[in-house]
Amino acid sequence: MRYVTNLPYETKEEEHVTIPMSDGVRLSAHIWRPTSSDQEPVPAVLEYIPYRKRDLTAVRDSIHHPYLAGHGYACVRVDLRGTGDSEGVLRDEYLEREQADAEEVLAWLAEQPWCDGGTGMMGISWGAFAALQVAARRPPSLKAIAIASFTDDRHADDMHYMGGALLSDNLAEAGTMFAYGTCPPDPAVVGDRWRGMWHERLENTEPWVLEWLRHQRRDDYWRHASVCEDYASVRCPVLASSGWADGYSNAVTRLLGNLDVPRKGLIGPWSHKFPHLGEPGPAIGYLQELVRWWDHWLKGVDNGVMDGPMLLAWMQDSVPPSTSYEERPGRWVGEPDWPSPHIRPETHPLTRHTIGSAQEATAAPAEGGAAMTVRSPLSVGQFAGKWASYNAPPDLPYDQREEDGGSLVFDSEPLTEPVEILGSPSVELDLTVSEPVALVAARLSDVSPDGAATRVSYGVLNLTRRDSTESPEPLEPGRRYRATIPLNGVAQSFPPGHRIRLSLSTSYWPLAWPAPKPALLGVHEHSSTLTLPVRPVNEPDEVASSPFGEPEGTPPLAMTQVTPPEERWDVKRDLIDYRSELDIVKDRGTVRFEDIGLEAGRRAHERYTAVADDFTSVGGETTWTMRFHRDDWDVRVVTSTRLTCDDTDFFVDATLDAYEGDRRVFSRTWNETVPRDLL
Repeated sequence: MRYVTNLPYETKEEEHVTIPMSDGVRLSAHIWRPTSSDQEPVPAVLEYIPYRKRDLTAVRDSIHHPYLAGHGYACVRVDLRGTGDSEGVLRDEYLEREQADAEEVLAWLAEQPWCDGGTGMMGISWGAFAALQVAARRPPSLKAIAIASFTDDRHADDMHYMGGALLSDNLAEAGTMFAYGTCPPDPAVVGDRWRGMWHERLENTEPWVLEWLRHQRRDDYWRHASVCEDYASVRCPVLASSGWADGYSNAVTRLLGNLDVPRKGLIGPWSHKFPHLGEPGPAIGYLQELVRWWDHWLKGVDNGVMDGPMLLAWMQDSVPPSTSYEERPGRWVGEPDWPSPHIRPETHPLTRHTIGSAQEATAAPAEGGAAMTVRSPLSVGQFAGKWASYNAPPDLPYDQREEDGGSLVFDSEPLTEPVEILGSPSVELDLTVSEPVALVAARLSDVSPDGAATRVSYGVLNLTRRDSTESPEPLEPGRRYRATIPLNGVAQSFPPGHRIRLSLSTSYWPLAWPAPKPALLGVHEHSSTLTLPVRPVNEPDEVASSPFGEPEGTPPLAMTQVTPPEERWDVKRDLIDYRSELDIVKDRGTVRFEDIGLEAGRRAHERYTAVADDFTSVGGETTWTMRFHRDDWDVRVVTSTRLTCDDTDFFVDATLDAYEGDRRVFSRTWNETVPRDLL
């Protein structure tokens, strides 16, 4: 990244500004803005997240907010209520109170003498969720949003559930927020009130995984703040981006296809990162694109920002399987609209372990032949990687050949010419199962001539939700059903000599929680199909080979690494007691923020276990330690959440401990049972 200091506007910074809410709670804001805005008001751009602006996101914030401020904007970073230095308690994600707070923040910004009355919202992940959800509420000052790594559908396409199956990231994210939501504010900011504010958080927090498990169907809990319920509610322009390695690779194209406002889409090879910090690379000059976006929609500059393709996507070249990549080779391609006139669906039958030609699909018999069967071991899924890659520790899927040993596998013939896909593949199965609750995972892989298999995309479906996630129904063993499994969107080039592989399994642990009992899946292959969104290789790319500038930002905040970070991703199997384990450590070490004299440490430890093929033996545990230290102020929060099950219930056991120095000042435990609902 190129760090720049010579910007068009001299800026000033206000590190802690309180914004009053209508119920008396005050939120804490960090504001960067042009010095000249005292006399010449400018638009304001809000980022609104719960991840602690004063310390834990301070380095990242210092790269892009001063940069945008230096281009003529008041950039405002607000901690949600109950987080960082804001008052109150954060009780769950995307609640009505959170969104009402955001509207009040925007109204406050629009009224400031240094703001010209126009606002925008930006962010990644929670910040992008917030911006999209608030846009649907149409606050009068909000003129445009720029969002990265988000979803418009909280049940179908978030870290909680996928195809009606429970994701392990449901537990992992709950553990993250259990930790972040119980950290104290900084006494250097809020003064002696810090201890009372902290204990209010500690006493009023419960593990969010409990609420998320209480809603196993798509109900009003998930419909709330899911913009897909009413796309027409969004009336401002939208710049939407994500990455193919992220869990949120699908929402960009859904927004492009369903919104009726000026909109642009951008999908790179990245994990869960802003595009200017993108990993795997190449990262791009995203902040320059934001300046152009805001200049047009907030300042009325006629700069051609809406010219060119509606969607820019990174067409990924074939690579060997790896859990991490520094760069993904490929090229940018552009699509004028979405759905794109360039993409044509090609449907291929599954015939005796082979993916047939598209021509064969039209002639395939409706009933098909005898069923092929599989009952996958729980070990299928240990090399699946994370639902949403963060690229640290290396968390992408590894070589799929071991996974394929417990799966039904269908290969194409070796390709005689390149094949490129852009969009969401899908699998339609004519199937039977032996249990009333069953799961199917479908994986699309690029198989090289030496046999190595790189996963390209995947999808998971709880078959009880095959027709409806609102009203699931148990399966009748032996009865034939048709079910469609959508796979995550992707842009991928398959070279000549390679094969395209579809793999089907009845488990995908620990990425997805298994059904209560192992099920025998029967697939009638002649009447089952794989549909690929093919982009003809001779189609013009409609974009320059390098449409973006080099990544740039302002110099990051000074920080010293006091103790080293640690990253670990271990797969273990004990062949005596048949216990398997995935052990993940993400320890940021201790860092010192030189400007405020604060040391902060974060350590997350996830462990997922199973015994043999006992589907009720699976369990997941996530433990977080958060520590803050300055002079004689030394506080620590330790949270632990464990999720286990039998064939009828989930069991949640959680602990929350808070310390001042070595003295424990708060402790609470939870032991709760939540019934399984066809899950």
